[in-house]
This record gives sequence, structure tokens and C-alpha cells, in this order.
Amino acid sequence: MRRALPLLLAVLASTAWAMGGQNMVLGRMVQARPDAPSVAATTHARAHYVLHCGGCHGMDGAGSPATYVPDLRRLGLWLRVDGGREFVIKVPGVMGSGLDDRQVAEVTNWVLSTLARDTVPAGHRPFEPAEVTRARQQPLTDVAAERQRLLQRARAQGVAID
Repeated sequence: MRRALPLLLAVLASTAWAMGGQNMVLGRMVQARPDAPSVAATTHARAHYVLHCGGCHGMDGAGSPATYVPDLRRLGLWLRVDGGREFVIKVPGVMGSGLDDRQVAEVTNWVLSTLARDTVPAGHRPFEPAEVTRARQQPLTDVAAERQRLLQRARAQGVAID
């Protein structure tokens, strides 16, 4: 082990020298930028879900009630409530996902047609990019209050969301 340390230091020094003498710091994290381009360019809605949503909601969409991450498998229930359709695309996780309007529509439609298919009401029409564009122009100012208002409306309509 004692002999391995000088060898490791020599390798690190030669690597730093080979990089043109640049300061080499191992394990340094790059600062996140909201305008940073994705290095994992993709065009499929499922891939966008995995990259932008799955980290919190899980690959199966189950979310985490303990950390207030909604279960997306029940997303279609919100479509049964007046105002619920607009709400699901205006929540901060959607609006701040880094996806453009077309991608938001595609991912939301993918979630509804796969993970939440058992909760989607008959006659549901898919989201369109223009609808997401309009939603961005009128962001939610109090998400919790709007959610509570919609939950009360859902209970009055006999829709059990939570």
C-alpha cells in the first residue's frame, strides 16, 4: 500500500501535466445553470419523463406522500374536476421542468396514456403545446391554495383524489 501512494501521485501529476498544466481538482461538482443545454438530447416523451420527472415521481410515477410528491398514477382524476386540467400543467414541477411547451404536452400525454391510464376520464383530449403556452402566461401564484380549492371541488363532485 505504501508503494502505491507515490505511484498514484505520479499518475495524477502526469495527468495534470498532460492536461496542459490546468488546475485539476478531482471530485469537483459543476455549478448548475438553469440555461444549461442538455447533454442527453432526446425526443421521446418517456425519456423526457425519466430525465425530468422520474427522479422525484419515480419510474412508476408513484411519487412519495411523505415528501409531498404526488402519485402521477392518479393524475387522470384531476381531469374530472373543473380547473384540474389547467392545474396539472401549471404546477411548479411541470413549469420548472426545463421542458418546452411541446415537450410538456408530450410528457403529460404520455403519463396519462401509460402510468395514469386507469384514471383518465372517457372523452379526454390530449394536451397541445398551445395550451401549455397559455398556461405559462398565467402561472399559479398560490399552488397550495389552488390545490385545496380543487380538492374541495373534487369532493363536492364525488371525485376522490386524495
